[in-house]
Amino acid sequence: MYDFENGAHLLRKCEKYGVPISEIMKRRELEFGGLSEEMIRTKLDKVFEIMDHSIHDPIEDPHDSMGGLIGGEARMVWYHKLKGNTLSGSFLSKAIAYSMAVLETNASMGLIVAAPTAGSSGVVPGCLMAGMEERGFTKEQFDKGILNAGAIGYILMRNSSVSGAEAGCQAEVGAASAMAASALVEIMGGSPEVCFNAASLALSNLLGLVCDPIAGLVEAPCQSRNSIGAANAIVCADLALSGVKHQIPFDEMSKAMYRVGRSLPFELRETAMGGCAATPTGCALRYQCVVGEQIGERLEPLSKV
Repeated sequence: MYDFENGAHLLRKCEKYGVPISEIMKRRELEFGGLSEEMIRTKLDKVFEIMDHSIHDPIEDPHDSMGGLIGGEARMVWYHKLKGNTLSGSFLSKAIAYSMAVLETNASMGLIVAAPTAGSSGVVPGCLMAGMEERGFTKEQFDKGILNAGAIGYILMRNSSVSGAEAGCQAEVGAASAMAASALVEIMGGSPEVCFNAASLALSNLLGLVCDPIAGLVEAPCQSRNSIGAANAIVCADLALSGVKHQIPFDEMSKAMYRVGRSLPFELRETAMGGCAATPTGCALRYQCVVGEQIGERLEPLSKV
């Protein structure tokens, strides 16, 4: 009764029952996932706990990544925000810092929530956790945001792709950005239709984004692209909430993203044979990672700075 095949199908269910996307997603989990209300709450609490740690731990006590390509960048952005000199403002700056922090947690073998993948795991928590601290989102709103984002991710996995190896980074960070944009819209009171408009805008803005991890590691440029995904989600949510409409419906945008991804040369689909990874410096960094040379020094814990 509550399962849905695509965005249009989900939208019709929202209209039929007069509920937001998050509620249909919750009812779907109750119906098909074998979960009770209590089990869903427990899972959402666990998601919150993991996201909270994956965001704050690298800022308080940063470590080099396994490949040595990243480590400490999130805290740099955090300190820049504290100085009050950011061009992007407090909310966006915090979302950027948090999205980058999650990639540091992932790259140093920490625990993260793949949302929808490890390589794009910073976008959704970066936006929602920053919203809790900067805009006063409640835990209940956070939970609804996760359910909403999960519905968008489910549709993309069912009809398109969230794999960088299959369809480039547009399918990873692009999908995460669409998920976060839709979640933000619902939290801010937007209708399901506006949620899908924001998600479609987010996909279109990152259409064609290649997957070219340096040394084949989910570190760089993945980390900075998560920050772009978070920024794009916030921009698209604001655009949609203001009434700006994307000309292409979400389901069509999803299929277009997949077609573009499949058209990308294999060198630009997570093989580390093109883009940033194939530059002279990218190749040199790959050599350093292979022979075990660490790039940069470990940073002191925040309490010692």
